[in-house]
Amino acid sequence: MAGRTDAGVHASGQVAHVDVPEALWRALPGRSDAPPPVALLRRLAGVLAPDVRVHGAAPAPAGFDARFGALRRRYAYRVSDDPAGVPPLRRFDVLHHRRPLDVQAMDLAARSLVGLREFAAFCRPREGATTVRTLLAYSWRRDDDGLLVADVQADAFCHSMVRALVGAALAVGDGRRDVDWPRLVQDGGVRDPGVVVVGPHGLTLEEVVYPADADLAARVEQSRAVRTLP
Repeated sequence: MAGRTDAGVHASGQVAHVDVPEALWRALPGRSDAPPPVALLRRLAGVLAPDVRVHGAAPAPAGFDARFGALRRRYAYRVSDDPAGVPPLRRFDVLHHRRPLDVQAMDLAARSLVGLREFAAFCRPREGATTVRTLLAYSWRRDDDGLLVADVQADAFCHSMVRALVGAALAVGDGRRDVDWPRLVQDGGVRDPGVVVVGPHGLTLEEVVYPADADLAARVEQSRAVRTLP
């Protein structure tokens, strides 16, 4: 799979690969005249849980790896600061924040963290794993429904990184911290007790982007290399 998200996180753009013998792939339609991709989707729809759906399937190009071949992953995190609470139909994918939020302050704080940096302050440590990441984009906006939406993109994320980044922005948005506080925490390079890892249900993996087929093998090799700061 392209992303190993925390339990409770949603995905609308997840990508996965699986090795299937060509003969089995061609045999998927059985007696029907449906092409193999359509036959597979129909079969999966009949056995998967109601909250899991596969929207497309196709033979992968040579060298494809759903996880290590990705150029970037795009997540969205949604928050409601409406005093009435989260709209009932959005209760499964929107976090409620009890204090009013300044989205402009959150956006300024978020954008200061973008770049190739050490994210140890926002990652749950794992033995032998690096916490250097390239944060390609991090911004906040209000959508037409009044929800605050974070756009977070990186080549890869470490454990709990997005949820910690959101927690830091919320502390700025409700006035508990100054705009420059998340960057100071980042520069410190250690976990700060003021950074709260927010709940998983507000987070959705929305897109995974891959390079051209000819560049897949090189991208996989690059992704497997240990990241370091220059």
